[in-house]
Amino acid sequence: MDPYVITLAFVGAAILGAAILPMLLEGRPMSFPIIYVGLGMAVFALPLRLPLIDPLAEGDVVERLTELVVIVSLMGAGLKIDRSFGWRSWDTTWRLLAIAMPLTIAGIALLGWWVVGVVPASALLLAAALAPTDPVLASDVQVGPPGSEEEDDVRFSLTSEAGLNDGLAFPFTNAAIAMAAAGSAGVGSWFGGWVLDDVLFKLVVGVVVGVAAGRAIGAVVFRLSPTRSIAESTEGFVALAATLLVYGVAELCHGYGFVSVFVAATVIRNHERDHDYHEVLHASAESIERLLSAALLVLLGGAVVDGALGPLTWRGAAVGVAIVLLVRPLAGWAALLRTAMPPGERWAIAFFGIRGVGSVYYLAYAVNETEFRDADQLWAIAAFVILLSVVIHGISAAPVMRRLDAGRRRARTAATS
Repeated sequence: MDPYVITLAFVGAAILGAAILPMLLEGRPMSFPIIYVGLGMAVFALPLRLPLIDPLAEGDVVERLTELVVIVSLMGAGLKIDRSFGWRSWDTTWRLLAIAMPLTIAGIALLGWWVVGVVPASALLLAAALAPTDPVLASDVQVGPPGSEEEDDVRFSLTSEAGLNDGLAFPFTNAAIAMAAAGSAGVGSWFGGWVLDDVLFKLVVGVVVGVAAGRAIGAVVFRLSPTRSIAESTEGFVALAATLLVYGVAELCHGYGFVSVFVAATVIRNHERDHDYHEVLHASAESIERLLSAALLVLLGGAVVDGALGPLTWRGAAVGVAIVLLVRPLAGWAALLRTAMPPGERWAIAFFGIRGVGSVYYLAYAVNETEFRDADQLWAIAAFVILLSVVIHGISAAPVMRRLDAGRRRARTAATS
């Protein structure tokens, strides 16, 4: 049998499944990512000689593919947030970014160095890659399409956090790269430049480009033509064009493109907020994201069958379980202390720190930049954590969110009676 023809048939089936499965699985304790990872494991276990990407040998391909998936998902996440930007209205987001993320990075880095035994630079890289929550695999706990009114505090917090902390992981990833490259030269050889360039300058440029580009694109889409604006058409691929344009400009300006894309998406969403075209833009971004993420999930399942977990030790596995079940939940809970949010909602936000495609991107990016002697262990732990997250969060998301929704309905009924 010709592997090329088999691949075409398999890709067609996967695309069809990506369109149908989310509707069939809605509200059920089973997620789209679980099925596609399992599908990848099943298919690549067969003697069909299908092509598979090795992250250690083909890091450039992995980096670019995951980069594309993440930026498209960031655009989709920003386009569906109905809540207007503000320091108070986004209070839970700032708490998760300023408290939960640093605590998570510190906890993972400590476990990587102390329990697994990797060098400090590798421990920091592992923490930076696994700290951000993922906008790609978290659709079951995110807000609904624009104007759908599915934007309670839990869904909003998880969506906005995932949109911003992917970009905020970059400074820590770059710190790990600088630490690995410096070797025995010490922190003083790179720390000052890292603070000025990787923390301050690139973040500021990322935000500025995002705001400026979002306003410009929003004006073009909604207000440019006096006779018939783009928003009166059904050209949803404008979402992809905006994603690539904003990301490219931000990177050319030496800023963080991930930050720019999400910020631009939220700014675009604030143009003509009640216009139906926002639904078209979001649906287009979501469709592209779903197709690309389906491919990555299948490849992840194939990588597991191909031996991606081979270097995983029992210590690495223990750290992976701790990351999913202890580090992120405790850090998230600490970040949300002294808020008016009910305890159940606080625990839900803290628990659903889903890991996924962004972690793969950061590892591929760092390993392509400089040598990490523990790279095989880092890949194994990351793959294990993603698998755990896909299964645990995928099974629990729908029941937990359904229970929280029912609790809110009961509270509203009691308040009005």
